[in-house]
Amino acid sequence: MDTLPPLRALQVFDTLGRCQGVIETARRLGVSPGAVSQQIKQLEDSVGMRLLAKEGKRLRLTEAGRIYHASCAQAFESLRLARAELERGKLKRSLSISALPSVLSKWLAPRIYSWQREHPEIDIFLDGTHSEPSPDGHHIDFRITYGESLDQSGTRAELFRDKVVPACSPTLIDGKVLAHPGDILNHPLLSIDWLPKFSSPPSWRDWCAVNDVDDDGARATRLVFSLSSLAIQAAIDGEGFVLAQTSMIAADVAAGRLVVPFPAGVTLLSPYFVTWEASAFDHSHCRAFHRWILTQGREQQSVNDMLAG
Repeated sequence: MDTLPPLRALQVFDTLGRCQGVIETARRLGVSPGAVSQQIKQLEDSVGMRLLAKEGKRLRLTEAGRIYHASCAQAFESLRLARAELERGKLKRSLSISALPSVLSKWLAPRIYSWQREHPEIDIFLDGTHSEPSPDGHHIDFRITYGESLDQSGTRAELFRDKVVPACSPTLIDGKVLAHPGDILNHPLLSIDWLPKFSSPPSWRDWCAVNDVDDDGARATRLVFSLSSLAIQAAIDGEGFVLAQTSMIAADVAAGRLVVPFPAGVTLLSPYFVTWEASAFDHSHCRAFHRWILTQGREQQSVNDMLAG
C-alpha cells in the first residue's frame, strides 16, 4: 500500500519551509495563497500532525515540521539533481569534469576556456569537489585528483608532481631587502592543511629544513587554510607569505600579483592524476580532451621545474 502523501502537497511544503510565507510560496509555485493553505492542510491530514504554526504574521515549522522538512528538502534536491543529470544526458556533445576545488579554480578553469574556444560545440560541466566520483552519483567523464591511493586500473595517468615555494604580494616586501630565506619568517606566514582528506602539502617547517633555516619563526603561523586557493588569495591581498604550489601561482607570478623571492621548492609527496571513465574514449571529444589535458600536465611539470628550481 502506498502511504506517501500527495507529491504536490510535499512540493508546496518544501517550498513553504524554505521561504516560510504563504504569499511567497504561492508566487514561486504560480498558484493562489488559498491553494497553498489547502495543500498544507491536506499534507497535515495525511501525516496526522501539525507541521506549521503561526508566529505573528509569519509561519514557522513545528519541531516535527523541521524534521520532516529536512527529509523532504533532501528528497527534492535529489530529484532536481537527477533532472539536471538527465538534461545533461540529452546533450550529445557534453563533457563532465570533476576536480579538487583549488585545482579547478587555480589550474584547470583558466585553461579550459581556451580548449572550449577550440571546441565550441561541446558543453562542459565543471564540478569542484573533494569527493571522488561514485558509481551511483553523477556521470563524470574525467576526474583530476591527488594522491597515490587511487584505483590502479588503466584509466588514469599522472599529470604532474607539484612543488611549493614561498610567495607573497609585491606590496608586502616593497622597499625591504630579503637577503636570506630566513628573512621570510619576519613576515606573517599563511599555512595550508588538507587533513584529514589528504596528506597536507609540505609545511613551513619542511621548507625551513630544506633551506637551512631555523624553524623557530615558522611556528608563528596565524592563519591556516583548508583550501590552497584561499591561502593564495590571502597572499595576493598582502596578508603574508604563502607556501604555494607552483601550478597554482604561475599565472599570478607572471601577472605580477605574486613574487617568489627564493625559488627553492619542496616537492609534494604525491603527484596529481587524471582519471576517466572507461567509456569516455567512445567519444571523439573525450579523446581530444584526454590528449589536451596530458599535454597541459607535461607543460605544467616544465613550469614547476623552472619556477621552483
